[in-house]
Formats: sequence, structure tokens, C-alpha cells
Amino acid sequence: MKTFFLKEKQIDKKWFVIDAEGLVVGRLAAFVATLLRGKHKPEYTPHMDCGDNVIIINAEKVHFTGKKLKEKIYYKHTGYPGGLKRTTPDNILNGKFPERVIEMAVKRMLDDGPMARKRFGNLYVYSGPEHKHQGQQPEKIDFASLNRKNKKQWSKNGKFCNKSIRKNN
Repeated sequence: MKTFFLKEKQIDKKWFVIDAEGLVVGRLAAFVATLLRGKHKPEYTPHMDCGDNVIIINAEKVHFTGKKLKEKIYYKHTGYPGGLKRTTPDNILNGKFPERVIEMAVKRMLDDGPMARKRFGNLYVYSGPEHKHQGQQPEKIDFASLNRKNKKQWSKNGKFCNKSIRKNN
């Protein structure tokens, strides 16, 4: 039996839209990276861009677990001596481009190289509830319902609580 390799003509790309309101960033990024790579498809081929296009809306309303919102640090270097810059997710979410938190998380979950950069181009992140891709008729994915840990639950007093999901006997 010969190994199956997907041809350029056989690629069937779909469009998906995910509402990120209340979702946990790391879990969302891992799921989106899988969709972008195409690993959820039976005809996955590593050297072809067979992944889907993903639209994420409400990126400004994502959540971090634990103390990551204040204590996680993103580093970047300007290229000049002493040019190491650092910031926290809280600063980015309250800044001018809150969608960059999700973009950085997804980009770091993809592999390196030209194919990953091409796949990353299939991700569209918007900080608000509107997007400009209605013409592609994207399918809505309810990521929060796939696992109870995907969405952060809050109790009535404003504290994180997983018990609100469980049924009381």
C-alpha cells in the first residue's frame, strides 16, 4: 500500500469563527493551532497547507488562569544593546492592540519555518464582535462547550469557581 499525500487540487479549506469571550487563552491557542495545521483532518499532509482559516472575535475578553494575567512576562528585543523589552498580558489587553495576546499564543504553538508563517496567515483575530469575512460563510465553533475547562466560570461574588458547573445533589 502506498502512502497517501494530498495534492494541491485536493485541498478543501473551510472557514471557522470562534467567539473568544471568557475563554482560556492557552486552551484556545492549542485548538486554533490544530485547526490551522489541519491535524484534525484525515488527509493531513505535513508539507502542504491543508489547514482551515480561523476567525477569532472578542479577543479582548479572553481570560488567563492563575496569576498569569499579572505575572506572565513577554520578552522582545529591539536589536540594540540593552534593548530587552518586557510586558505583561494585562498591559497588552488594556493597550491599543489586545488581539496580539491570542496572536502570540497561537504563533508560539505553531512550528517554525516558512510553512508555519503561511499557516499563521490563515488566522484572523478581531478585538470586537464584528469581522469582515461574512462572504466566506464561516461555521461557528462553540469551543466553550467542548470541555468545561475551556471557559472560565465566575461565581456570584466575583471569584473563580469550577463548582458552578457541577450539579448539586
